[in-house]
Amino acid sequence: MRYRLAVVAPNADDVIRHAGGWLFDRTTAGWEVTVLVSDCANVRPLGILGATVLDLEESLSAPVHDTWPHAIAVASSTYLADERVRSGVLECLDRGLTEIALWGDEVPIELARRVQPVQRRVSAAARAFKACALDAAGYPAEAVGATEAFRAAELPRNRRFDAALASVQ
Repeated sequence: MRYRLAVVAPNADDVIRHAGGWLFDRTTAGWEVTVLVSDCANVRPLGILGATVLDLEESLSAPVHDTWPHAIAVASSTYLADERVRSGVLECLDRGLTEIALWGDEVPIELARRVQPVQRRVSAAARAFKACALDAAGYPAEAVGATEAFRAAELPRNRRFDAALASVQ
């Protein structure tokens, strides 16, 4: 059984810019990474990072199953815009079994006390592949840093899947 990461965002560009290095590092570590986007135009760059891409609406409309991802990363704009995404994230937080990471400037009020700023170190290989994905997405000059910023819910130590998330505080 492989670990699973589900990523939810408005489009591929948003995912690549904010979480592309993390996605690549997870795929090379053997994780199954699935990205759900509202806008499926130009999703090819996500393939460079090793992700499988699905349409968000089709995925959320499908019957619910018992297989939950081990980690979920969500763009705060999508969280705020879609009640189904909000409900799913809150259920995962309440269950305490799923690593939750959010990116974006807006921190939803109901998550303000449940998530803390963290930095995810990105490997040199991930930075190189993220740069290639950015180039393919039309952002060839965008700098790729050594870390990516998220807000994450703290899991109990025995349930953590990623020791590389470091608190900013």
